[in-house]
Amino acid sequence: MKLATVRYGDQICACVIVGQVARLTNLPDGLAALRGAVADSGAIDRSVVREVALRDVQLLAPIPRPGKIFGSGINYESHKTENPAAILPVEPGFFSKFPSSVIGPDVPIALPAPDVQVDYEVELAVVIGVPGRRIARRDAMKHVFGYTVINDVSARAVQFRPHQMDLGKGADTFCPMGPAIVTADELVDAGNVRVRSWVNGELRQDASTAEWLFGVDELIEHASRYLTLESGDLITTGTPSGCGTFRDPPTWLAPGDDVVVEAEGIGQLRNRVVADW
Repeated sequence: MKLATVRYGDQICACVIVGQVARLTNLPDGLAALRGAVADSGAIDRSVVREVALRDVQLLAPIPRPGKIFGSGINYESHKTENPAAILPVEPGFFSKFPSSVIGPDVPIALPAPDVQVDYEVELAVVIGVPGRRIARRDAMKHVFGYTVINDVSARAVQFRPHQMDLGKGADTFCPMGPAIVTADELVDAGNVRVRSWVNGELRQDASTAEWLFGVDELIEHASRYLTLESGDLITTGTPSGCGTFRDPPTWLAPGDDVVVEAEGIGQLRNRVVADW
């Protein structure tokens, strides 16, 4: 199932995308639909009230305000290729992106200042369905509702200052999400998904999640040792090589740029870049 949050006229609701058709529900957003589906697998289908052409709706962030967004640090082997000085972790590492940073497809990424060196990162993100704490690795996938795409936009000049990781990662508009959530029963092998990014039509990242250092089950087990994962929480899975930081010379996003990130089986997420200073 492909689930989205959309605007249709003056209504915002969850919908099921089937081909080029949007099946509108009476649920207010993707999080409400997700929680309903966790409690009752038939809840979404029973909530459908109208079908319209997909081109007639505006796609929003599938979960407009997730409770928690866990960003995964280095999680691709290719980091070592582009940055020989990188130290690959022996356990998952996390940072936070703030719910207020979430935007949907076609909403501009706003650069907060001209000198903060803003970068792109395509990431497959895990959507938690069933809440839990101290989740064993063998049980972790039972807690996954589905997957979406995130662009982990990052202000490198802020992020790389001492103790400023969250500030550099969590600025307003720095978490584009979408275009939809694909449920785990449809995307059954998250560890073998092609992810790509483009800037102004130039391919920048192209890799498979088969390069992960830590799989979804390991990320869930590690995060849930310390806090409760709730329905609608997101865990990103890291980004492959190809970010602007490690290009020669480094290449930062600039006003007017067109950024596209994509995960196979989910779709593309496009956002333009604007100045906000």
